[in-house]
Amino acid sequence: MLFVCLGYFDREAMDARPKEEIEAVMGQCGPHLEELYGTGRVFLDAGLGTVGKTIRRAEGRTVVTDGPFIESKEMIGSAFFVEAEDLDEAVRIASLHPAVRLAEGEAFGWGLEVRPIHYFERRDPQR
Repeated sequence: MLFVCLGYFDREAMDARPKEEIEAVMGQCGPHLEELYGTGRVFLDAGLGTVGKTIRRAEGRTVVTDGPFIESKEMIGSAFFVEAEDLDEAVRIASLHPAVRLAEGEAFGWGLEVRPIHYFERRDPQR
């Protein structure tokens, strides 16, 4: 099974901290990420930019607006994909991520959401 793991953070909490403090905490992430990747079960890890657009259907037409994306204190800052036998195993693997391993991340509202994904895989008929 495939799972998406969404990394959340509190933008206001992080913006309120000095840049040097954020950089120091981020500098501690490496060993935890190596352990996470070392499981061989993470096949894509992507940080998300803070600029983007929201697309919705409203009153019979497509409407594109600037973020914030969803009215929430927390923002999605990253996403990674895990292959696991079940949700419990996916949670065990995701638990290696620095968002939940570093005590400093608590002050920034770091957290993860792990959800199974259903996906469409395009098959090229000419291959």
